[in-house]
Amino acid sequence: MLILGIETSCDETGVALFDTGEGLLAHALYSQVAMHADYGGVVPELASRDHVRKLLPLCDDVLAKASRTRQDIDGIAYTAGPGLVGALMVGGSVAHALGYALGVPVLGVHHMEGHLLAPMLEERPPAFPFIALLVSGGHTQLVKVDGIGEYQLLGESVDDAAGEAFDKTAKMLGLDYPGGPQVAKLAEQGTPGRFRFPRPMTDRPGLDFSFSGLKTYTLNTVNDAREAGELDDQTRADIANAFEAAVVDTLVIKCRRALEETGVRRLVMAGGVSANRRLRAALETMVAKHRAEVFYARPEFCTDNGAMIAYAGAQRLMAGQRDGDRILAVPRWPMDTLPPMNEPRREGLVSQK
Repeated sequence: MLILGIETSCDETGVALFDTGEGLLAHALYSQVAMHADYGGVVPELASRDHVRKLLPLCDDVLAKASRTRQDIDGIAYTAGPGLVGALMVGGSVAHALGYALGVPVLGVHHMEGHLLAPMLEERPPAFPFIALLVSGGHTQLVKVDGIGEYQLLGESVDDAAGEAFDKTAKMLGLDYPGGPQVAKLAEQGTPGRFRFPRPMTDRPGLDFSFSGLKTYTLNTVNDAREAGELDDQTRADIANAFEAAVVDTLVIKCRRALEETGVRRLVMAGGVSANRRLRAALETMVAKHRAEVFYARPEFCTDNGAMIAYAGAQRLMAGQRDGDRILAVPRWPMDTLPPMNEPRREGLVSQK
């Protein structure tokens, strides 16, 4: 079964072709980072318009790379949410139009389920069950995964997501958009230990996260250094180092607790922040001590991409799930409302809570 995957949830246009027998055949990604950089963040209307401009040419590009035609497509998967509603509508509209023209089934995919399953595209995919750390600009969650669609939320951020805290810290330090990678790069030049930031919600039981207080602590540290006339390049690097260390330690502590409380010995890390090298190294050290394993996607599949949507959609399309006539665009969509693989897809299951 040849599946075309379409990702347009935010500021990246991703397209991929996944064959259920041969695996990933081709993928392409167009990033809007340069366009949004002038505004210091994503402008939803501009994002939607750029998806309109880029999506169909990318589809043709991926088909050409794989030496396939539109008539070879057996199904289409697109990101239905969460995300920017205008951007979601672009992907959904193109997917449904192509599906109608080609006479093939179409399915809206949950964006975070795509991220969660992205490590399945690697040579050494994780087996079920596993604990998933979903960490991105909009989400920080710990989920117990017993199978596709079988999700138990263990903990989540009660305020800012980790990726959002990275982006806001970047603005405090005067770094360019996108902020997360810039903070990580600056942190490499920092002096460990000059500053020590709090590890929020690690001094109490539970698996929830909170990064709002850490963001405020960072802001106060920046302001204090500025007032003292000490906010030079090295101090900014030292602050970035301390901030990143606090986020990494917090995520690692919560992951360790999740493994201990569930008895599961496989950890999957997914989402944009999962590309952070310091976090990967810390998690690898932690799981080695606990005789566990950690899995994550290659860096190009950590951020938004069409390959993860094609894969996730392929699994559900093979199980017989598909959209009705209505295009799905769900800006807020709890992942625990998704049906397991052995249940039919009904539009009522994507209603907002």
